[in-house]
Amino acid sequence: MREMGIPAPYIQSKPLQITEVELDPPAFGELLIKIKVAGLCHSDLSVINGDRPRVIPIVLGHESSAEVVEVGPGVSDLKAGDHIVTVFVPSCGCCFPCMEGRPALCEPGAAANTSGTLLGGQRRLHINSNYLNHHTGVSCFAEYAVVSRRSCVKINADISHREAALFGCAILTGAGAVINRARIKAGSTAAIIGLGGVGLSALLAAVAAGARRIVAIDLSDEKLALAKQLGATHLVNPAHMKSDADLYDAAGGRVDFGFDMAGGVAAFGTAYKLTQRGGMTITSALPNPKAGFSLPLAQMVGEEREIRGSYLGSGVPAVDINHYIDLYKNGRLPVDRLFGETFSLDEINKGFDHLASGNGLRDAILF
Repeated sequence: MREMGIPAPYIQSKPLQITEVELDPPAFGELLIKIKVAGLCHSDLSVINGDRPRVIPIVLGHESSAEVVEVGPGVSDLKAGDHIVTVFVPSCGCCFPCMEGRPALCEPGAAANTSGTLLGGQRRLHINSNYLNHHTGVSCFAEYAVVSRRSCVKINADISHREAALFGCAILTGAGAVINRARIKAGSTAAIIGLGGVGLSALLAAVAAGARRIVAIDLSDEKLALAKQLGATHLVNPAHMKSDADLYDAAGGRVDFGFDMAGGVAAFGTAYKLTQRGGMTITSALPNPKAGFSLPLAQMVGEEREIRGSYLGSGVPAVDINHYIDLYKNGRLPVDRLFGETFSLDEINKGFDHLASGNGLRDAILF
């Protein structure tokens, strides 16, 4: 991608160009991987449309499963043929947040993602002598990628790459917000606003955790119907609500946990509005950096409200991804119900048109 903000339909404007680039071999602490499946996510779309600016030119893509082709010096725990899931925030393991067990807040990882490099500060992608930027250290919309060892998690080869790719972002982010950030207990109540891949993953996790009332909220009746099949107890389309009283009635009352998974100020407002006294409102969405929300401070104090952000699932991907895969294999986290359409790499602009149209399932590029 050489320019942000190119208007849709993308199948005509082609913000993503399919071309050959050169890839340097892996250096110390790096891997060469062959991408098998790459998910299409709103985080990529928000770079394309300019909501989340990144340095350009850039090779996009951050959610994938892959196979190790070659390991660089200093990598002793992986070998060619191993299956991995990429993680969109590399963690150095040495900064204060990493040592506290909060790798999503890794300081060198955040700096690398902002500057478009791998964790060590290098770029491995180029056309002739002109280097290209990496997207979140992954850049998986390509047949091959060089990544930091700190940007991937080894998994067993007993699930397909189509299944595995979901765990690098959608499941990690959505389920993690429920399990790690909210720490939902059996019998709790929750509202989930925004039923994309992350929101539906949060819904699956709330069901697995034993929430007794789960309110699914979206402007798409089709997504709401799927949410019902996945375990939602109450369905709300805000377009049909004329007042807050209608909203509370349709939701069965307020909830212990309100989750904004949509990425808009109105969605966060709905999540906050539905959170009861003493409850917690959590957002895992990434709106435009200029977006803001006015908080009623007296209400926060008088009702002992909590507001939390959740990034990368608020956990440790190296542990969580394999835990979530085990839950899936045991039938408790049926992430295969989230499969959307598949596209070839040449069809990637068409795929983002499909995503931008409001599709709630997880589309993917198959290599």
